[in-house]
Amino acid sequence: MTGDWLDIGWVAEIPLRGSRTVQIAGGDDIAVFRTGEDQVFALVDRCPHKAGRLSQGIVHGGAVACPLHNWRIALATGQALGDDKGCTPVIPVKVTGGRVLICRASTLAVAA
Repeated sequence: MTGDWLDIGWVAEIPLRGSRTVQIAGGDDIAVFRTGEDQVFALVDRCPHKAGRLSQGIVHGGAVACPLHNWRIALATGQALGDDKGCTPVIPVKVTGGRVLICRASTLAVAA
């Protein structure tokens, strides 16, 4: 832990166009995504439609497709794209020195 940020590992450990999950005791897991453009995003690992695990979806561009019903969720905003309506919470994330850090306060709020 680094102050207000939780160090969750090396960015290289997240595959391009893939994800990793961070388990949160007493709360929803966090899905950390890495795009083909090497950008990193974090969302609560729950689709707003039927609670599918977004970490198991396919990352394409700036979105992830839910594995249950193919809803596309914007990685930057958590908003459902297209005609679908809904939003999953976004967790602030940053990469420093090749390490991925997620916002401690936001992560604890999700667990509450």
